Amino acid sequence: MTIKQIILNANDYDGQKISISGWIFSLRGNLNIKFLELNDGSTVANLQVVLKKENIDLEIVDKAREGASISITGLLKYTPDAKQSVELHAISFELLKNTDEDFPIQKKEISMEVLREIPHLRHRTRLIKAVMLIRSTLALEIHNFFAKNNFLYVSSPIITSNDGEGAGETFVVDDESKEHFFGKKATLGVTGQLHAEAYAIGMQKVYTFAPTFRAEKSHTKKHAAEFWMVEPEVAFYKLNDIILLADQMLKEVISKTLVVNKLEFDFLEKNYDSNLREKLNLFLNKKLSIIDYKQAIEELKKVKDTFEEKNIEFGLDLATEHEKYLAEKLFNGPVAVINYPKDFKAFYMYQNDDNKTVAAFDLLVPGIGELIGGSQRESRYDKLLNRINELSIPADDLKWYLDLRRFGDSGSAGFGLGFERLIMYVTGVDNIRDVIPFPRTPNNLKM
Repeated sequence: MTIKQIILNANDYDGQKISISGWIFSLRGNLNIKFLELNDGSTVANLQVVLKKENIDLEIVDKAREGASISITGLLKYTPDAKQSVELHAISFELLKNTDEDFPIQKKEISMEVLREIPHLRHRTRLIKAVMLIRSTLALEIHNFFAKNNFLYVSSPIITSNDGEGAGETFVVDDESKEHFFGKKATLGVTGQLHAEAYAIGMQKVYTFAPTFRAEKSHTKKHAAEFWMVEPEVAFYKLNDIILLADQMLKEVISKTLVVNKLEFDFLEKNYDSNLREKLNLFLNKKLSIIDYKQAIEELKKVKDTFEEKNIEFGLDLATEHEKYLAEKLFNGPVAVINYPKDFKAFYMYQNDDNKTVAAFDLLVPGIGELIGGSQRESRYDKLLNRINELSIPADDLKWYLDLRRFGDSGSAGFGLGFERLIMYVTGVDNIRDVIPFPRTPNNLKM
């Protein structure tokens, strides 16, 4: 029995004797009666417990502080028309473990900056608890979506010899001896995509869901050194196929999370963003638009004076301000921008006939900009090798990847979804540090 079950099905438990353990969120009252808010971690919502002196030794209750772990047995009272519709009237109370007086999570407001200094405790606040509950559901629903659609879950390696993005922002992994542990340079993976491609050729529909790493010394709200990526890869798919998969996955996962975490969204709307569900439902109910990069540039030129970056020409790598304009103003909903210039895209993307663009897409959403990036993969051996050489990427390191094109690879497509960015979009929380349990950023390695 959890507090979430009790609150969502209170009518079924009315009058029943219930035992539950959890942590004190708040405690108030007088010598005759106490009101205690109890949380067990199953939901952001608390269960109000009524303790009366004729049933409970209130002197023991008075010793309990916020955050203390307790065990309660009582009778559940469900009064739907009352201000407090669900209450547990205690018949026994046990203080399992009290908190010290300097327990930092008190009912008063605590800044997010302070909470980031105590990642081992900050989930005891209601906001972080709500975010982490939603994060868990999103992850489970992503796995459910791919399982339902017959995808193989591939465990991509954390340690690799390949820089899948070619940006060089990698963490080197080695022991403390002078010789390389693996006999060559090894790094933490920046993507699971290349390994997913290998498995797609033979398994057809695969996905990875794993931590990825970037040694990028950025202090923005969107960047972290360690974050999670969802990366499906499907053999025989073209660009439009993978765009439709991305749209389908997002809409199904978000819609199911809204149902599962109703109490968390109630809390977020009441305390942080009153339009949160409205924003998400706009996305869910709006058909995905598709626009070619060249056409997007022409549309942005028309309003270039509204942007910080006004030099809008073919070859511009769209900034967040441009992406937001396209999603929020031009389409008022999700939009996929396709066929980007190859000059600022990764080496593995399929080269279009114009020799200037690649079959890539970014899926943009209102409020955040890019949520997903993906492409059709270059399946032609010679074109892929030429592109690798153009970018001065050591071809020997990618011999295995090139060999895929010689051994039955007729083409595939895939995308990458930054999982934390999805959580930010769904919860309305604007800093990546607050949607991952233990954030890793420059000069920050707690725990």
